[in-house]
Amino acid sequence: MPRPSRPQVVRWLVLLAVWLVTAVVVGSALFFNSSRNVPLAGHDAEVSPTLSGHAVLETGPVLPDVRFDLPGRLGVTIVLGKTDAESTEELFARYALIASNVEPQVAGVRDAVVELALASALRGLAAGSLPVIVHLLLGPARRRDLWEDLRTLRPRPVLAVALVLAAIVALWQPWLDEEPEVARTRSWMPLQEFLGDEVPVPEQARRVEVSADSTATGTQRLIGSALDTYAKSQVFYDAAVEKAADLEVREPADDETVALLVSDRHDNVGMDRVARAVADRAGATTFLGGGDDTSTGKAWEAFSLDSMDKTFGDMERWFVTGNHDHGSFVGDYLVGKGWTELDGEVVEGPGGGTLLGFPDPRSSGLGSWRDEKGVSFAEAAQTVADVACDSQEAGERVNTLLVHDANLGKVALERGCADLVVGGHTHVPAGPTAVEGEDGQLGYTFTNGTTGGAAYAIAVGSKPRRDASMTLVTYDGAGRPAGVQVVRLLTDGRFQVDPYAALSLPEGV
Repeated sequence: MPRPSRPQVVRWLVLLAVWLVTAVVVGSALFFNSSRNVPLAGHDAEVSPTLSGHAVLETGPVLPDVRFDLPGRLGVTIVLGKTDAESTEELFARYALIASNVEPQVAGVRDAVVELALASALRGLAAGSLPVIVHLLLGPARRRDLWEDLRTLRPRPVLAVALVLAAIVALWQPWLDEEPEVARTRSWMPLQEFLGDEVPVPEQARRVEVSADSTATGTQRLIGSALDTYAKSQVFYDAAVEKAADLEVREPADDETVALLVSDRHDNVGMDRVARAVADRAGATTFLGGGDDTSTGKAWEAFSLDSMDKTFGDMERWFVTGNHDHGSFVGDYLVGKGWTELDGEVVEGPGGGTLLGFPDPRSSGLGSWRDEKGVSFAEAAQTVADVACDSQEAGERVNTLLVHDANLGKVALERGCADLVVGGHTHVPAGPTAVEGEDGQLGYTFTNGTTGGAAYAIAVGSKPRRDASMTLVTYDGAGRPAGVQVVRLLTDGRFQVDPYAALSLPEGV
């Protein structure tokens, strides 16, 4: 194969340069004029990259906008959209709750910007290839003819160039003058200056600035309250994480597997890092989610699921949805992040044992009422028992039955078709309680409390509203449940570790 001549090399280098320059120009233009919608802080939010070097949070016409510096020239503007908060006070309570574990929200924005950059780069590379492709398709003879036509002003090529220029001008429309935006005339001041010396600002918020326009003056009290909640929650949960490292919990044997059972978080992302610290102290490597991770099951609560995924995403994890997780959002969102949703099929669970799970058939709002939709709770309990017993008849006994409400597994235990039923729902720990089923087969039922420390359907505030519970479930070398141990974070910040409760299951069942 003959070596390319010097002119050929120069020609290909020029074409490559044209491709790259065009790709960079077009890709950059697309990137800085693009946006992505993401769920953020309980809002529908639009994320757009900028060259401001700031992260700017535009909160709307009433609340003050917020910004803080970012390293480098790249910045981002986040425009908060709709939310279902019923009052400004509730909205600020949410903000304080989310701020206690803000990294998943930051990661969501970061991922959105990276996706926009990759998409723009790909489009830029495609656009940059067009002039190169046209150049190669025309060939040297046709290019000379076109150049001669342009040089001598022949109509066809001149008309083509004119039409291209006209199309560009029509899309650009430089004659339209935009009115100056109010937001562009705003001034910024440090958060501490905005609130005054009487409201201390946590160290983490020192570099935050707010827009200092007249619409913001009425929100100082709410911002101060949210900062106070945030500061107290950071102190409370950070102290709990530190204490968890020294808890006296049972350590597993070499052939045992420990699962962390969490239920009824109800959006309390502050407890996630505490539960993970307890899991690490106990050597837990698997995660059982008992449902009610949200209060309504709506998309605004993605921040809670993001926090759970970031905190426990490196563990083996299974979950069921609870009565407050009604709808498809919670399940679909977690499955999209690699979680295993249990929905009526026997799968391999902790320690290699068998695991069966069912979602709660009920749905709830934020009140105390419950609705049963499609199938009654009693009918669902019969279905659970049928599946468990069919599996047992096929030679595969269910070692763990994971449900939101342990009562959903009551019939399965009575028929002697499961070793252990675990759930939550009542917000109060109970068990383990032995249940003798048909033919004398023994099983246990156990209820975890509320990991979020929730008194109602949503756990907001600077600390749990009631004792926050998490349970360590130990499995033997065959994957059968061997014992449970409840760990509670009390409302005063102290831990209570219950004694390890061994499960006396018969051999070979």
